[in-house]
Amino acid sequence: MPPAKKRARTYDPAKIRTAVLIQFGHVRQAVGTLSEEQLAGPTRLGDWTVRELAAHLTMAVDAISRALDRDEPDKPVLTLQEWPFTTAPRAGDIDDGTRDLAAAHPDLGALYADTGERFARKLEQTSGDRLIGSRTGAMTLADYLVTRTVELVVHTDDLNAAVPGLDVPYDRQALAACTRLLADALAAKAPGGSTEVRIPPYAVVQCVEGPRHTRGTPPNVVETDPLTWIRLATGRVAWAEAIEDAKVSASGERADLGGLLPLMG
Repeated sequence: MPPAKKRARTYDPAKIRTAVLIQFGHVRQAVGTLSEEQLAGPTRLGDWTVRELAAHLTMAVDAISRALDRDEPDKPVLTLQEWPFTTAPRAGDIDDGTRDLAAAHPDLGALYADTGERFARKLEQTSGDRLIGSRTGAMTLADYLVTRTVELVVHTDDLNAAVPGLDVPYDRQALAACTRLLADALAAKAPGGSTEVRIPPYAVVQCVEGPRHTRGTPPNVVETDPLTWIRLATGRVAWAEAIEDAKVSASGERADLGGLLPLMG
């Protein structure tokens, strides 16, 4: 008898809405403290400057505002677990859009204020089951907001890496949702039950084909912290580097996830 199909993880819509607003607020406050010299500095994202990265962060939430200005799609075509795998093909368009946005808005404070006000107003007026279209496919607003936690948390980490001492905080709910969605994407990419991936305190998933673990200590275990996991899943850190730096513990012959990562670009 085949194993029962796992139920998709659910998220509290009210908590996710709040998390997105809080994380955007954290970034907005931090960007407002940056000097022109800091904004001109490099990032780990190719040749993007800190200014371009800061501009890109507004795109993460404004994508929802712009989508809500368009007609509602007929039906959803994209699940949360599928979303991480749809981002890489759009890298060129995202890069061009980011550079254009940064060039068109030299006043980042005004850009953040306008983006935040519009976003908060749209959320207040719209229910979570409203369908919205995007370049990657149609989703409910509630689901699309979960993807925004990934964008905001990942790029908050990029910003912190680019500006030593900035230390933009991570909203706990945003960090949890980002971690869980990327863990579930791994389980979708490599379905199975032979390896247990633990990312305390937010997620545990079973993945990788092979003998299924049923009780006791799993034979193949991977464990890491949320930010290291997010960096692995998005290609900011390589698997071998994380192992060498003791940021990941991996035991068992099926515990090497290097061939499965990153999950999104």
